[in-house]
Amino acid sequence: MSILVVGSVAFDSVETPFGRVDNVLGGSATYFSTSASFFTDVNLVAVVGEDFPQEHVDFLSSRNIDLQGLAREKGKTFHWQGRYGYDLNEAQTLATHLNVFETFKPRIPATYGGADYLFLANIDPDLQMEVLNQVERPRIIACDTMNYWISSKPEALKRVIERVDIFIINEGEARQLSGEANLVKAARKLLDLGVKTLIVKRGEYGVLMFNRASVFAAPAYPLEEVFDPTGAGDTFAGGFMGYLANTGDTSDEGIRQAIIFGSVMASFNVEDFSLNRLKSLGYEEIEARYRSFKAMTHFQGLPEATTAL
Repeated sequence: MSILVVGSVAFDSVETPFGRVDNVLGGSATYFSTSASFFTDVNLVAVVGEDFPQEHVDFLSSRNIDLQGLAREKGKTFHWQGRYGYDLNEAQTLATHLNVFETFKPRIPATYGGADYLFLANIDPDLQMEVLNQVERPRIIACDTMNYWISSKPEALKRVIERVDIFIINEGEARQLSGEANLVKAARKLLDLGVKTLIVKRGEYGVLMFNRASVFAAPAYPLEEVFDPTGAGDTFAGGFMGYLANTGDTSDEGIRQAIIFGSVMASFNVEDFSLNRLKSLGYEEIEARYRSFKAMTHFQGLPEATTAL
């Protein structure tokens, strides 16, 4: 089953303690689509400027990503510039040039309207609502957000949350939106807003999933080298949603498996700048790392003969 994603396609300039790149391919929808394309077909809605090179279009097209919804407008492509210190969980934004993204109005092609899976990447919640009003009810709707929209448009964001099935957010944003320092209390408040499943991204500390019936925790995969965390959250979301769309299993167990696949994809993404690692990635590597995740987190139940002293 195909996924519809609405978000940004951008140029990134990134500096970390391990190197620097300028004007490389980035954007939330780009990372999401590339990651999800390992599992299913993706329909992308975004906007780029006249300066967006054909080589990037060719790359996206080569990855089972349909680009009917990629608009090209007069002007420059969205550009983000950031820096990471040795704490790779936190980016310092040096510059944000919205360019054509500033006037972006998502228009969903008729062929995308019946998508079974919809991911609303990190964009203005009013635009997220416009997308929801243009599509038939998908089987699963997931969305992401950021601290800027939480502080500037909290009510609009809450109206979007009421209509989604899966809300993906990082732990700082979960605390900000809920007003609770404790993540368990924060999750309870966010579930009260109407979302069925809450996924909290915790960077190098992994992922927490909350719903009314259970809590699930997945660690981050331990890596010897981490070069660039840009796009890791969107890569996680792409692997997560791509696996759900591939299997159609949206049970609690299916969602837990999808979280691990999302974590696997994010772990590969951070091994190089931009989408370089995802470009060279093979599916056999994904399967092998999934097995490593399973072995890393497996433990036996209590022996039947165990008694208290």
